Amino acid sequence: MEMEKENKRETVNRLKQDLLRWQGVTLPEVNTTERVGLGPVEEAFPNAVFPTFGVHEFISMSREDSAATSGFIGGLVSRLTVGDGVCLWISTSQLLFPPSIRAFGVVPDRVVFVDIAKERDVLWATEEALKCTGLTTVVAELQEMDFVQSRRLQLAVEKSQVTGLILRCNPRVIGSTACVARWRIRPLPSLLDDGLPGVGFPRWETELLKVRNGNPGCWQLEWSQGRFVPVLPAKQSREWSTQLKRIS
Repeated sequence: MEMEKENKRETVNRLKQDLLRWQGVTLPEVNTTERVGLGPVEEAFPNAVFPTFGVHEFISMSREDSAATSGFIGGLVSRLTVGDGVCLWISTSQLLFPPSIRAFGVVPDRVVFVDIAKERDVLWATEEALKCTGLTTVVAELQEMDFVQSRRLQLAVEKSQVTGLILRCNPRVIGSTACVARWRIRPLPSLLDDGLPGVGFPRWETELLKVRNGNPGCWQLEWSQGRFVPVLPAKQSREWSTQLKRIS
């Protein structure tokens, strides 16, 4: 029975890869044991691997969502730039407060911020940056992006293997794009241990609206100990905290 399930799983994975090739996507050699650290969210992607060779689109409809998304992207950047990786962050009016991403494990000298006057120039700069094999990640803040523009970005990363993260704040039109995934990140209240002052770990409602050949879904994640972890239901969270106190 287990052998039959494994054969079916391999067949489905092979069909997904064939579909990607038929769509014109160049598949790099990926070690399926290497993960970005998104916990259960990574299971939504083909072969349960975060596609680092693609362009990811993040939709934010408010300033609060944009701030939460910037923090979430900061966590991704910290995972993607491990070692000698370098990130280029391009924008017209920087939504991110740079020192804040240190809380997500981002090494400051690994991120280069580029401010550009016009949004159309952001798209051009993003495409050129995504062609640069010396970069690991490119983050771009822009409002509008159509299918043709997104396709140009996707073609660029398929050759360079650079990860593209596009933060679209309050777009007027949300149409079809060639991105490998469309995300929506919303802030969630943090949780404090009883009797402790201050602010808890950042939490997000993480929604994958679209995933190419994957499974959309919604998860609650927390940034803790330098990685994304799933948020436990309130009862399980209290039981876990009680166990930790007993151990200590």
